[in-house]
Amino acid sequence: MLGPAAGSASASSSGRGPAAALVIHNARVFSGVDHGRPAQAVAVGRDGRILATGQDSEVRRFVGRDTETVDACGNTVMSGIHDGHVHPLGAGDRSLRPSLDGAETTQAELRAILTGFLADTGGAEAEPDRWLVVEDWNPVGLLPTGTVPHHAMLDALATRRPIALVGGDGHNMWVNRRALDIAGITATTPDPVGGQVVKGPDGQPTGVLKDDAQVLVKRHVPEPSRAELLAACSRVLELAAASGITTMMDALTGRHELELYRALAGAGKLPQRIVPAIRLDAEQAKDPAGALEYARGLRREYEGTSGLRFGMIKVFLDGVIEYPAQTAALLEPYLDGNGKPTANRGELYTSAAEYGRLTAAFNRAGWQMHAHGLGDRAGRTALDGYAYARRATGQRDPRNAVAHLQIVDPADLRRFAQLGVAACMQLQWAAQDTWTMEALLPYIGPGRHRWMYPARSLERAGARLAGGSDWPVDALQVWNQMRTAVDRQGAHGEGGLYRELEGLSRTSALRMHTAGTAWQLRQEGLTGTVEQGKAADLVVLDRDVTRCPVADISGTEVRLTLVGGRVVHDAESATGRAASARAARAVAGPRPATYAAVHGGRHRACGCAGGA
Repeated sequence: MLGPAAGSASASSSGRGPAAALVIHNARVFSGVDHGRPAQAVAVGRDGRILATGQDSEVRRFVGRDTETVDACGNTVMSGIHDGHVHPLGAGDRSLRPSLDGAETTQAELRAILTGFLADTGGAEAEPDRWLVVEDWNPVGLLPTGTVPHHAMLDALATRRPIALVGGDGHNMWVNRRALDIAGITATTPDPVGGQVVKGPDGQPTGVLKDDAQVLVKRHVPEPSRAELLAACSRVLELAAASGITTMMDALTGRHELELYRALAGAGKLPQRIVPAIRLDAEQAKDPAGALEYARGLRREYEGTSGLRFGMIKVFLDGVIEYPAQTAALLEPYLDGNGKPTANRGELYTSAAEYGRLTAAFNRAGWQMHAHGLGDRAGRTALDGYAYARRATGQRDPRNAVAHLQIVDPADLRRFAQLGVAACMQLQWAAQDTWTMEALLPYIGPGRHRWMYPARSLERAGARLAGGSDWPVDALQVWNQMRTAVDRQGAHGEGGLYRELEGLSRTSALRMHTAGTAWQLRQEGLTGTVEQGKAADLVVLDRDVTRCPVADISGTEVRLTLVGGRVVHDAESATGRAASARAARAVAGPRPATYAAVHGGRHRACGCAGGA
């Protein structure tokens, strides 16, 4: 794709200014800047920053003897995608295990699939002790609908091996009797903080573990070798670059993840800018001073890692909203599926007072907070905590955020702008599908359902919108995600989800995933728009996403990705072709009815169990 410029004179020697390292021309440049002047070309300096934008004739003066040139063929050049909530190392880890891909199955079909996995992962030689861990189990996928998982269904398999099915939501795990025995889980096992050991009417564990209860089993599962994990993580970062992602906020990190990032950076295999969000558990959230010292200690240990920038903290305020989990915190109770209120309002893992004190401590020290807030009560709790911190610290621009925002009470919409809180949304989920309809509408009713992912309402209320994929909780389908923000249906939806009320304009969707997320990450002075002096974090696409039919945005392919002027993906190179092929497979991946990696499957890598 890259080629030397024609011509014999260096721009720097002819008095026309410094010669560019790279010039992209014949483009439709989406600058992301309000009232920006139309541009056809971008010149990238040898320092990795944008020298100039403008018409082809204007930017031609930066072409020198050794300037590389790219013909964009009339297609879009824009800022690289900033993924404001993602778990790339979790994607690498997950890729090492077999996956159910969120399939809906009968018990017999599931047993047949698992029998195949047992054979594929060692067969008789693996008996009786090698764990079978399977990803992307659909917690609501047993047919007929309403079938409740129980360890006895897994115990019927012809094996003595411990088996764990990891929910695509990251909030549920289903294990067999052998795994329960290894973990020492019995009728007397108490629920850990932030989790639940599900028990049947007889008081015995059913084999289903929710949220932090999954740790009881996960700590007994052997980890892949470091070499295997690093290779897998390198491949998924190449996939992210091939999808056009140039900055990622890893929404759950601890020492394990930071060690991996350091190893990847040292091997030259960290193509993106990474903002790691250090995860605090429910107990740490109650001890602001101790939590702050913990985070500072990790930053001191790893802040020299190239490509990492510290300053973000992650806290879970609730769980997930879909049936049967229903652990997202709601202001009013869940319904029983027939319109009658239950006693369940979900689970709030941290109170507003605790979260406010925690936020104040971190904001004073220059850190930002990133809250998992799915239900309307969790969202309000986060906002109440941020309001307290604002009063306590006097700070007006801490850039705190709430992620997911599946249900927002309309009374809270204006508070995002008033408090300067980023609304970090995963709008690839904003479509009519099994998760938003069958697994949700009967359990919250139409009044609340209408306020699902209220992107346009938040925008109208003055909120700053930021975007994220939550990959690998959901498939990495960056451009379908962009489309779904606009038409609220995407490539896989069964219909539009309040498109007239909550669909964004195309410009808003593009800015949300570039400049909006750059603002969330305090990076807007460096990236997020295509302007002179900004870092050349750019993508060259295979179509003009600013003008093509909205439905065609889903199939967008990335020809070239730059980070700081450095090519991290070239679709015409050998590695680029392989990564592009993986990206194409991800775009064609199954969802939603047969894909659990949305909310109930949407937070597996969010690490509610402390993994990923």
